[in-house]
Amino acid sequence: MLLIKNGTLIDPFSKKEGKYNILIKDGCIYSVDEAEDGAEIEAAATDESSSAEEIKVIDAKGKYISPGLTDVHVHFRDPGFTYKEDILSGSRAAMAGGFTHVVLMANTKPVVDSKETLKYILDKAKETPLKIDTCATVSKELKGKKLTDMEGLKKAGAVGFTDDGIPLLDEEFVRKAMQEAVRLNVPLSFHEENPEFIKENGINHGKASEYYGIYGSDRQAEISMIERDIRLAGETGAVIDIQHISTKEGVSYVREARYDHPNIFAEATPHHFSLNEEAVIKYGANAKMNPPLRTEEDRLAIIEGLKDGTISMIATDHAPHAYEEKAGAGAIKRSLSGIIGLESAFPLAVTNLVKPGHMTLYQVMERFTKGPAELYGFKCKGVVKGEAADIILYDPDEEFIYERSFSKSSNSPFLKENWQGEKLYGKIYMTIIDGKIVYDDGVFNEE
Repeated sequence: MLLIKNGTLIDPFSKKEGKYNILIKDGCIYSVDEAEDGAEIEAAATDESSSAEEIKVIDAKGKYISPGLTDVHVHFRDPGFTYKEDILSGSRAAMAGGFTHVVLMANTKPVVDSKETLKYILDKAKETPLKIDTCATVSKELKGKKLTDMEGLKKAGAVGFTDDGIPLLDEEFVRKAMQEAVRLNVPLSFHEENPEFIKENGINHGKASEYYGIYGSDRQAEISMIERDIRLAGETGAVIDIQHISTKEGVSYVREARYDHPNIFAEATPHHFSLNEEAVIKYGANAKMNPPLRTEEDRLAIIEGLKDGTISMIATDHAPHAYEEKAGAGAIKRSLSGIIGLESAFPLAVTNLVKPGHMTLYQVMERFTKGPAELYGFKCKGVVKGEAADIILYDPDEEFIYERSFSKSSNSPFLKENWQGEKLYGKIYMTIIDGKIVYDDGVFNEE
């Protein structure tokens, strides 16, 4: 048994906010009681336990408790690119960041367009306590021409479908995919970048591209695709996720669409609400990603979208790359796009959303927990009696420097080795999955 006492609970599922004591037994929440008398709760826990069962007591005074975070957009590079990341190293980064559940993207090698590759991933996921789901691809071999066996892949365990990393350009193909997704009751996630408007990806067409003497990626690349997919989702009724939104126009399209079509979701990354295009001038390849960082006006529009619920999810797009593929590539045009983000996501949200007063901590927790659950229909009910004990302990007021990563890769502009080491707020102290402490302030327990 595990007793967490005197902590401040923030739970968007149960809508509880305040001081609570939480008793965990057999991997589940056994009781959630207001923290009036810790001694009484501890005595009750002792009465509930058998004499042979040890009770571990955690005094969470000064700390906060919330449901574990869920990330609907991560790349663990396994199979095929395990020199960058694998399922086990990615899981460690996730748990250190307070995540108890992630959804993997399908652009591995081979891509997840077969039951065999899907089985490999799901089998390997069982080796870590992190709860791992995965998407499969919409199209065979990510070519945008032929639908995968979506029904068979869903039955084999895929929770959704996406060609993330490569946009789907054929409108009729997308319509067919949406119709099939409606039939199967699964969501589709879309990478919204039309190559017609891109000469060099990862760099915004504007101040950043001018600095590097290139054309870059025009904002219309995203805007045109979002407009199309929202229109098709409205016509078909498909549940869709607009991934890593980067433009103010994209936010406006989603806001307007959600009034009549609650089946349309959107996600924002911590880097898109924390940085603008000037970061790629300052930090180079470690601030290059698809879609690119855009203007300050776009960044503020994304924050407003998160605040009013237009954007219902914060997702990292955790994208590990080797040093030689990023900062060591020799030129910004040769470097690959993408950054890691699992360990910095929550601190960046606290630092750039909560501390400046844009959002409350409760709202941020909604975007990390309830929003993802609603997209996928995950049956998570928070810190409630009888539910799985997936919990994090953290201090939103503690400052720290992001000095090390448990990922195999270090391609982040927020890591101390890659920038000036500015302090962040929001330190994750403990991650609990199914009642077991899997991460405790830098130490893992994965048995």
